[in-house]
Amino acid sequence: MPSLESYHKDLDYSYAPGIFPAMEALKKRPETVRRILISSRSEESEGVKTLIALAEEKGIRVETADRALSRISGKENCFAAAVFEKRPSVLKQDADHIVLHHTSDFGNLGTILRTALGFHYLDIAVIRPAADPYEPKAVRASMGALFSLRLKEYEDFDAYRKEFPSHAAYPFMLDGARGLDETAKEIKRPCCLIFGNEGAGLPPEFARIGQAVRIPSSQDIDSLNLAVAAAIGMYQCRR
Repeated sequence: MPSLESYHKDLDYSYAPGIFPAMEALKKRPETVRRILISSRSEESEGVKTLIALAEEKGIRVETADRALSRISGKENCFAAAVFEKRPSVLKQDADHIVLHHTSDFGNLGTILRTALGFHYLDIAVIRPAADPYEPKAVRASMGALFSLRLKEYEDFDAYRKEFPSHAAYPFMLDGARGLDETAKEIKRPCCLIFGNEGAGLPPEFARIGQAVRIPSSQDIDSLNLAVAAAIGMYQCRR
């Protein structure tokens, strides 16, 4: 087997560090998994035993790789990881979408992916420049939700909009004209919920592409954390 490189965006594969994310890769996208890495210190772990059994059932190679796991995760206590091929998805035309515009934090990105799966938003558009959704930190933060989603990256928002011109757009903005409660009662489908960068939010021109939405909050804070705002927006609009 060829040696594994430290992750970088140009690789055609990535890593899902952690027993649960690796298990999700095997369950949901086994055709993309190249091999399973385990730690020599994990022989007695019931989770690792289950992972090995599932890999063997699917005919996927398992190897002990302590140094690779430490390099991949940056931690000493990572007991397993899946090595998987990066395969772009096609978003569904008739489904609601989550659009992440210039999201920059791996933790926020992964948390949003996991939340999207929890509220059954299965189609995710990532607008570049943005955090790499295949970076191991993002994959781990998603707890393997990445493997249950259709995700596609776009060079800019115009490229996304050209592909899905009829989706009702709901950009979440601090100066949005309507509150979330009111908007959610009349939401049109299929729709795209658009969330901006952690620091800058969405550019002002997004207010002209659809119905801008505001999440009401007290004056004691200037804004909500991006992952929290996305969770509130997804939950309310799904209701």
